[in-house]
Amino acid sequence: MGTIKKYYIKVISILLAILFLYAAMSKALDFENFQIQLAQSPLLSAYAEIISYSIIIIEIIVAICLFIPYTNRLGLYASLGLMSAFTVYIYLILNYSDFIPCSCGGILEKLGWTEHLLFNLFFVILTITAILINDFHVIGWRRPALYCGIATTASCLAVSVLFLRSEHTIKKENNFTRRFLLNPIAEEKKFNMGSDSYYFAGIDNSRIYLGSSTAPLWLTSLDLQLKDTVSFRLYLDRSDYPFRNLQTLVKNGFYYLFDGSVPIIYRGTIGNRQARTISTGDAYFTQMIVLDTIDFALRSQSRKNKQYILARLKLDSTPKVSIYENILQKQVDGVFDSDGRLLSDDTKNKLIYIYGYRNQIIKMDNNLKVLDSLRTIDTVSRVKISVVQLSDGRHKMNTPPFRVNKSVAMDHGYLYNESNLKGKHESSAAWRNSAIIDIYNIEKKEYVGSFYIRKNTEEKIVGMIANGKFLYVLIGHELRRLRFRDALLN
Repeated sequence: MGTIKKYYIKVISILLAILFLYAAMSKALDFENFQIQLAQSPLLSAYAEIISYSIIIIEIIVAICLFIPYTNRLGLYASLGLMSAFTVYIYLILNYSDFIPCSCGGILEKLGWTEHLLFNLFFVILTITAILINDFHVIGWRRPALYCGIATTASCLAVSVLFLRSEHTIKKENNFTRRFLLNPIAEEKKFNMGSDSYYFAGIDNSRIYLGSSTAPLWLTSLDLQLKDTVSFRLYLDRSDYPFRNLQTLVKNGFYYLFDGSVPIIYRGTIGNRQARTISTGDAYFTQMIVLDTIDFALRSQSRKNKQYILARLKLDSTPKVSIYENILQKQVDGVFDSDGRLLSDDTKNKLIYIYGYRNQIIKMDNNLKVLDSLRTIDTVSRVKISVVQLSDGRHKMNTPPFRVNKSVAMDHGYLYNESNLKGKHESSAAWRNSAIIDIYNIEKKEYVGSFYIRKNTEEKIVGMIANGKFLYVLIGHELRRLRFRDALLN
């Protein structure tokens, strides 16, 4: 073999070895950050933990093989496989990923993904050339070419299989590794409500409506730009009831005041401050969803065992109330373990019930027929609460509850859920100063991704409501408008 060819092989081997050693050391020195970045990979996040260790070990072993003359040939083939794997990974990122994350750090920090792809392809070509030159005088060019093809194909297939399996695991069988989307939202507006007692009562094409827990007969509305605000008092045709939790909902030009402990429901039209009774004594309930002007979905409690159940109140039917005792599933006591939120998606004519202390979501139609069930990405399938029954029959928790899901909103088939649990490889600092919102496509039963909403440590999300491209969030006394990027909803 000629001197130039020998030096070419040696130079390529040294370059590859230095590249792999530098990459391995960079990852090892900032291993926690490397794991977090890998966990946010849109392709391999489900296997972030095992891959994070494997890549460093493999890069070091390959570099050592390249430095030792006896194993140099093996090191070249391993280098080809490794660089091919990195190359196909970037190709998949650019062409098949739901989003394109930030590029990696180190010596390639200034390169974008396309430049990074070209860089890798350049080294793949150099490595193939070195292998062919090294083996040509010994076994000819056909067998080395075949071996190069096998190494490249095997690496590409391995990454592709990992990608497909990771996609399935992340979207269908998540092992609680979140995928944080790249800049999915932009915070556009803020409005100081002056109090943290407000909650979302409803939204339409022009205004947001808010009720107040401290002033239940007052209804506040803002335009969608959070500029114009109007507050007005509502009047009841009869108010001599022992109200415990009078609340307001707004839908399709009507507002509804209700207290399920009385039980009573009032209705009025937006623009008319006088509300009239439309239901009294029909059904006790703890939550209510307006389906139509005389049709309501309720969460109630069974008269027999006090467990949570779902019901439907239809004022023009006989009987007015239909009970659905088997939708909510008991695990401990049927009360605390079944606690959660009943929500509606008017764009899809669907209802969902999301449990607060376990990772289950129930999907129903407006007739409360169960259509499907799915799970949030955390692993809490069994509630972690302990309940005792008092002598008067009441139930109380005797240990602090382990809440899984907190504030939630739903619109156009997407569920936005504030999770109370930290996932794998997530930054503790970001967790302390942010709320994490997980997005689910209810129609496809898929986890879409997650994003942060920045807040102070002591602040909490009071409520969320979604409307097309916007998510409105109440954080303490502040109302914020967040805009989704178009690609997210498409």
